[in-house]
Amino acid sequence: MALPFEQLDFVYMPTHDPPADVAYFTAVLGGRLIFAVEGMGARVAMIQLTEEPPRILLADHLEGDRPILVYRVEKLDDALKALAERGWERERTFEIPHGPVCSFIAPGGQRLAVYQLLRPQVEEHFAGRRDF
Repeated sequence: MALPFEQLDFVYMPTHDPPADVAYFTAVLGGRLIFAVEGMGARVAMIQLTEEPPRILLADHLEGDRPILVYRVEKLDDALKALAERGWERERTFEIPHGPVCSFIAPGGQRLAVYQLLRPQVEEHFAGRRDF
């Protein structure tokens, strides 16, 4: 049975101070700030550390201290079905700007998510935006 994962697109990292973390990831680590947006009570910044994904997403609305590894799948429903056939248990399904996503916690406490890229233009749409 083939694995449903296509690519690790995002590492979603909790932050308590988005501006300070953006400064560290850009000035100290040399990352490129793609966007820093604020809306609906949340601040999220996307940082590019390498030419290819994953992109770093710093988000002040994430609970806990562990990052979430966000993998792209071709079709979310098919991926969830395939994972369930292997004994995986669904947790939370919601939308991100790029498309539908399902996040879950592995038995060892690792946080993961799978999503379907329905809106590939999102990064370009937000590129250059600096709300904070």
